[in-house]
Amino acid sequence: MSEHEPPDSTNPSEIEALIARLEDGQLGAEDRRLITRLLRLLLTLIRVVEQKNTSISRLKRMLFGPGADTRPARSTLSATPPSKDELSAEDQALAAAAPDAPQPPIEDHASRRGHGRQGAAAYTGARRVVCADPALHPGDKCPSRQCGGHLYDTQKPSLFIRLEGRPVIAATRYEQQVLRCSACAERFTAPLPEGVPAEKYDPTADVAIALYKYGAGMPFYRQARVQAMCGVPIAESVQYERCAGVAQCVRPVYEEMVRRAACAEVLHTDDTRVVILDLLKENKQLPVSERRAMQTSGIVARDGQRHIALYMSGRRHAGENLAELLRKRPTDLSPPIQMSDALSANWTGEFEKIVAKCLAHARRQFVELETAFPRECARVLDALAEVYRHDAATKLMTVGERLRYHQQLSDPVMESLRVWIDEQFSERLVEPNSSLGKALTYMRKHWGGLTKFLTVEGAPLDNNLCERALRLAVLNRKNALFYKTERGAAVGDVLMSVIKSCALNHVNVWEYLLAVVKNARSVERDPTAWLPWLFVMPEVRQQAA
Repeated sequence: MSEHEPPDSTNPSEIEALIARLEDGQLGAEDRRLITRLLRLLLTLIRVVEQKNTSISRLKRMLFGPGADTRPARSTLSATPPSKDELSAEDQALAAAAPDAPQPPIEDHASRRGHGRQGAAAYTGARRVVCADPALHPGDKCPSRQCGGHLYDTQKPSLFIRLEGRPVIAATRYEQQVLRCSACAERFTAPLPEGVPAEKYDPTADVAIALYKYGAGMPFYRQARVQAMCGVPIAESVQYERCAGVAQCVRPVYEEMVRRAACAEVLHTDDTRVVILDLLKENKQLPVSERRAMQTSGIVARDGQRHIALYMSGRRHAGENLAELLRKRPTDLSPPIQMSDALSANWTGEFEKIVAKCLAHARRQFVELETAFPRECARVLDALAEVYRHDAATKLMTVGERLRYHQQLSDPVMESLRVWIDEQFSERLVEPNSSLGKALTYMRKHWGGLTKFLTVEGAPLDNNLCERALRLAVLNRKNALFYKTERGAAVGDVLMSVIKSCALNHVNVWEYLLAVVKNARSVERDPTAWLPWLFVMPEVRQQAA
């Protein structure tokens, strides 16, 4: 055996010889050196297997999505800090080398009742038809028995929902009779029926195309294919032109939403990738030092119970787009709360703000490592689960009541977790460069931002609101792959912003967009009256009148 061999290398023949000497009870100085190398090799293998499991877990999440990120209400593992004995090398080796060991079974959630059926109240967009009894009227005598009673209206109708299907766009062909004079050859065409406009495209067609494309992620070529199969062909280029017209109608509302978002109390920010072909062509001509990446920034502004979703696509990161937004903020307002993860691209120091960082982002790292480090990750995840349970109980509280509630119940939990994390490093219970050490270091480094909900009224726990909003941009990217031009990306940003803002404020997107397109001139004169959360459906206005 050479003394110059790496400490983490060995060969099978040396190991077999060592085993023989162990059985005979004959160990020398050379054997002690070999045992040292074997133990170091074991530690190296532990780290390699740990990194491999973490990488595979992340790859599975990238390919198949995060899946259900739920855990039992009380973890089967102890949530108390593990002792030094529990963190022995043998335990670490077993945890890392056998990641696929069977886990205690988790009881399935009780199946939901109804099998997907919806109550009548869920169909807010249904056309309302009142059905009166043709034979019986209020005040008539009861026909069922000779009781002498009279009928009265209960004001509680029996509800029946009937669903019908049709293509995205339906067409009606009007065949106008043409008469021609036999002498002068002048033609006389019959007029269209009363109430039928002369425009080829009804506003409902424009809104349907825009909603399916930017609200449901159905690309133009796929809509064209479906329409052709239904006998109503509409080319992709025509669909884009109709969507651009809808975007022009709602742009005044979008610009007003930008001004309102600049004044919001809380701003959630994040980025996702986007491809714009024209910018890809420009990349070939750019100097090496110039930025080439493209992203769609999502900004969700929260002002009380109102939410505003904004999308901005281009070369700028979320932090730069937020800085541009904050330039429109009045100087007399107090600094807003910005919520995001710790990525530097999401932040800018140009404007004063309260920095809150995403607790779910920190938590996600321990979810990925739970197989390799079950006891340590359970300690962190169980503590965060308790904080989220406390936050769920504050939904109906004011921001002041919520802050006091968290300070009373969540502060001790987070303080205990902080002390435990510090002990892992001070007592050398965790390797700082391991994946677990990096996850714990992330929490220590950003502890102030991660616990902002304990010190600032209205500070959120996480950035899930913005990440969910960005799913709409991701959906369009996965289905349509790219935008051709920056103008096309701007059209998508405007329409997605309005559509998502309607969804966040529980507004019927179809009725809202249709009303805006039909009243485009009124919207341009006074966009503040047409903000999504101020919209009242026509049927409701008629009933109120």
